[in-house]
Amino acid sequence: MNIQLTTPLRQEDLLKLKPGDEVSLSGIIYTARDAAHKRFVAALDSGEKLPVNLEDQVLYYTGPTPARPGQVIGSAGPTTSYRMDPYTPRLLDECGLKGMVGKGDRSEDVALAVARNDAVYFAAIGGAGALIASCVVSCEVVAYDDLGAEAVHKLRVKDFPLIVAIDSNGRQLDDS
Repeated sequence: MNIQLTTPLRQEDLLKLKPGDEVSLSGIIYTARDAAHKRFVAALDSGEKLPVNLEDQVLYYTGPTPARPGQVIGSAGPTTSYRMDPYTPRLLDECGLKGMVGKGDRSEDVALAVARNDAVYFAAIGGAGALIASCVVSCEVVAYDDLGAEAVHKLRVKDFPLIVAIDSNGRQLDDS
């Protein structure tokens, strides 16, 4: 069964999800990779406000390629998530982040932070950047433009196909 979710994410919807559930996500999500995560945490360390409000939002670990003429975005496949693990617990605990999208396993610290915050980690299909790009309705850079492809983009997505990899109880796909 395919579960329809819309951002901002609602806790009551996340609590129903289990590892392996198929999800179609629609709404606004934000891209952020290593460099943006490092800047997010530096801002938190300095007591600064983040350039985007992450409360109840989703971060997608991708660095989209430039769009060809007539397209909204270039290829937008997921990157390996564990590179964001040093930063993720703080974004969950302090900023109210509720969802992350990437590929690959997460650390035990991230799984515990996901559970502690009733959040969810979704897996996207690696190697399917062009397919995923077809789910992007709009794209704009909203922060850290100097990072190029690793800038923070605001994406509006429709029916973005995902799998629940870690649920709000911290159960992982390979544990279930």
